[in-house]
Amino acid sequence: SHPNWSRQTTNHLEPEDLNGTKDSLEKTKLAMIRKVSFLQRKDSAGEGKDDAGYMDVSVYELRHPPPQLCPMPEGLSSQQVVRRLILSSIVQSESSYLDSLKRILQEYQKPLLEPQSCILNPKKVRQIFYRLQEIHQCHSMFQIALASRVAEWDHSERIGDLFVASFSKSMVLNVYSDYINNFTNAMALIKKACMSKPVFLDFLKKKQASSPDRITLYGLMVKPIQRFPQFILLLQDMLKNTPKSHTDRLPLQLALTELETLAEKLNEQKRLADQEAEIQQLAHSVGDRSLHKLLNSEQRQLIQCELLTEIVYGDKGQVLKSKERKVFLLNDTLICANVNLKGSPDISSLVLVGPKYMVKWCAPLLQTQVVEVGQDSLQSRTARRQSSTSSKVFLGPPRLYQELEELQHDLAVVEEVSLLVGTLNGTYQNLNTTVSQDWCLALQRLIRLKEEEIQNANKCRLRLSVPGKPDKSGRPVSIMVVFNTPSPICKISWVNRLHLAKIAQRQENTPGWECAAEDWKTKAPFSCPLLTCKLPVFSSKTQTLKLEAALHSPSQSNLLGFCTASTSLPQGYLWVRGTSNHGQVDIFSLNRATPRLVKTVPMRAPVLCLEYVKELCPSTEKEAKKAHTAAKIGNIICVGLQDSSIHVFSSVDTAVQCLLTLVNLDSCPVLCLKHSLSFLFAGLASGKVAVYHRRTGGELWDVDSCKLVSLGSEPVGSLLTLEDAVWASCANQVTVIQGSSLHTQSFEAHSDPGCSVSHMVRSGGGVWMAFTDGSSIHLFHTETLEPLQEVNVSTHAAHLTPGQVYVSSLLICQGLLWVGTSQGIILTFPVPTLEGIPKITGKGMSSLNAHCGPVDFLVSTSSTLASDLLRRDSILNGSEESKADDGGVHRLEQSSYHQDTEVPPSREEKPKRLLLQYRLHSTCQLPGKLLSAQPEQGNPRAPTDSLEHSPEDGSIYEVSEDPDVWVRGRPVELGKEGEARRSKVTSTAIVSGGRGHRRIGQTTADTCSDSTENTLLVWQLPLTLSQ
Repeated sequence: SHPNWSRQTTNHLEPEDLNGTKDSLEKTKLAMIRKVSFLQRKDSAGEGKDDAGYMDVSVYELRHPPPQLCPMPEGLSSQQVVRRLILSSIVQSESSYLDSLKRILQEYQKPLLEPQSCILNPKKVRQIFYRLQEIHQCHSMFQIALASRVAEWDHSERIGDLFVASFSKSMVLNVYSDYINNFTNAMALIKKACMSKPVFLDFLKKKQASSPDRITLYGLMVKPIQRFPQFILLLQDMLKNTPKSHTDRLPLQLALTELETLAEKLNEQKRLADQEAEIQQLAHSVGDRSLHKLLNSEQRQLIQCELLTEIVYGDKGQVLKSKERKVFLLNDTLICANVNLKGSPDISSLVLVGPKYMVKWCAPLLQTQVVEVGQDSLQSRTARRQSSTSSKVFLGPPRLYQELEELQHDLAVVEEVSLLVGTLNGTYQNLNTTVSQDWCLALQRLIRLKEEEIQNANKCRLRLSVPGKPDKSGRPVSIMVVFNTPSPICKISWVNRLHLAKIAQRQENTPGWECAAEDWKTKAPFSCPLLTCKLPVFSSKTQTLKLEAALHSPSQSNLLGFCTASTSLPQGYLWVRGTSNHGQVDIFSLNRATPRLVKTVPMRAPVLCLEYVKELCPSTEKEAKKAHTAAKIGNIICVGLQDSSIHVFSSVDTAVQCLLTLVNLDSCPVLCLKHSLSFLFAGLASGKVAVYHRRTGGELWDVDSCKLVSLGSEPVGSLLTLEDAVWASCANQVTVIQGSSLHTQSFEAHSDPGCSVSHMVRSGGGVWMAFTDGSSIHLFHTETLEPLQEVNVSTHAAHLTPGQVYVSSLLICQGLLWVGTSQGIILTFPVPTLEGIPKITGKGMSSLNAHCGPVDFLVSTSSTLASDLLRRDSILNGSEESKADDGGVHRLEQSSYHQDTEVPPSREEKPKRLLLQYRLHSTCQLPGKLLSAQPEQGNPRAPTDSLEHSPEDGSIYEVSEDPDVWVRGRPVELGKEGEARRSKVTSTAIVSGGRGHRRIGQTTADTCSDSTENTLLVWQLPLTLSQ
């Protein structure tokens, strides 16, 4: 009953069954059937598919009862109780999953395959349910092993190794891959059978009606696709509640790694199957031969496709047409298609019915431009006015632009009125300069709100300029197409993908990476980082200067437009340092598509290391208020110098100020720096680590708190912080130093004392290390310090010379382990991203864009898009419910300014009335007499804090009743709006530094013409979305 039953049984096969004759496979199957009583032959599955190696397993429930936990014993800790509850969830979840698989096989496949059944051809039935029998077998065996583990849970409390043993087998990946690859075809067969065979449709209806949960066949068949993500969530919960000293800790992390790797591969299979289905669906509707050839080409790749709403505006701002389109972004073409979703409601309720497409237009990607409107006020308005007179297709919501121009006109008039009011000889309580200026302030606020509303409307509108048919004279004509996207994030995604797809067409990215031939077909779009730019650094006078390291100092620029923010490099500044007789740091601005040198900071000694210190997150509301009121000192950057000092700088944009200078007691050069929440660690050339404590309640460190921890006689090569501890390397030894107690624990990272640890990077529960000699990298567990994996990188790239290469830099970012080599070539390996072990789980890629010398550094630059860029609603749509200082009522009607209301109100509708108030809530306290047509005794004074309008208020603003919109001067606090549901969009790029640039594998470009010039290579990654 062990999950490794197949391995155990093959060890006892007869010798004749293991020979290499033609019928050895058949004899082996027969021998296994003789040896194992519950093995039976199975019928062949899908037509033309090879089932060699898969045999039917019948698990009898009487012999193997389902898993069941014993009653909970007394004296368990809270974590043990939670672990039992999670185990119970795993058991229940697996039992429910097996029941669903059994329902498909027993209630659907079995009746349809019965000889007397004429509902469906048996060949098609096997194609529909292809590999479900094998999936059921895998999980039946897993449940047997799970029952054994559950029975002894209170003694062992181990389950991680069971997941590793059960789901690391290639058989599991193969059967699930086959099932997922066949899933789209299975749904198409069900749909076709429902349309052509009413008896089959009735069969599905009756099965659904008779089931207790009323779940459809589609609902059952999609469960295998969802299974491993469910497992991952359960194991993540189990890992969170497992102490670090527990024996199940490492097995759980390894299980999480196996499941994540398996889920990633299956997701990739599903993506490829869905992409192929979409492409084929589109190709069937194409009449154009060249486009049909493009869609069936092996080079084409579907990057993104989505249902968007095309909007056409009339010359008066009305919506002329609004219709759903399916937009396809291929690697070199953009296609827009009409969507036909016609289908029987009965069929749609039982199985997903794919739409039919009719191509409306297609355009070469390089001739398609994203047009952003509403960011530059004057220039954009001029362009809009020109557009409105020349074409009926508008670039945006014209009603909003028209209303903005009307408000600007009204402000100009009111400003003139205010000047005239200032010339009055009399003093009037309700007509004076104070009142007229309040009108101006209210109109200015309305203009600000309208401008924001235009920007918010643009955030969900994708405007594309695509080439049209030439005019009569043969001149090219561009057509403006406007799509409504479901959210700002959706638009950001489209703009970013269009931008990256164009970069991917550049010569340096075709191809940009080299990998195994079989891997190219399964690569997701932009899974290979794209070389965005190459940039020389430092002047020609400093050719002897060698690049050493760099860091990213993030910042947010509110001046960047919506589209610019989604296509530029991660916002912030890149600090690059090099070694020479005179120290200096170059600062590059990344707030654009290409980095630009903005400042050079001279240092008093050569710079050896840099460290960016993340801003502290306040833990209490009191600390948050204190941090808010205190003067912001900006980003903190620590610079280690050769003269043994550490300079602590504050950086606000390009302004750099030295806040603090730290010295170490050994007076030795500072080779490396790392920080934790409470400490700053400095690795010294003397083989010691200097530890500085953070000041109480401050962002800086105490100058007098330095303590030294001796590691050895060799220099400290690398530091890595894990929580409040630091891993420090000295020669081939790594020492773990606890920051608070300075307690140390050492282990040997390499058997050769001459191989010093040069780089360390951490991801999840593992640390990858590189060494000064040799091309191997080693993985160690962060908790047990055990070695887990060793990889020789020189065997993963054809252009590396074995025996003459060493690892010169190391980085982990977004599921890729980047390895820079002494020969200038960069390799990447996929690694898991969750809390498991970051084992290298796939074949590596080597970049065809390389440096001419060693890769001196690899640094990741990452920034989050400003939250207000992602807000869909304007301030007017927010709830201005905060009380004003003077106690006035804040009331705004959403309907008057809703961004999706494009059609202007009809003439019969009463126009909206605006109460122009900004600071004034009543004029009864102002000096002078009341200017009114009514007798004075009929005007009772309203108290200043009254919420009702007094007659003089009405006479001022010519409003006889409550206005529709109040304009108040207190804006919504933007930071508080929608915090609970805010999404996080992250922009990431990788920067490498080294001598020159060369293209690998090209005879003319393989030699470097600029091999002596320090060069930065910048790779851009797609935007990522997280909560």
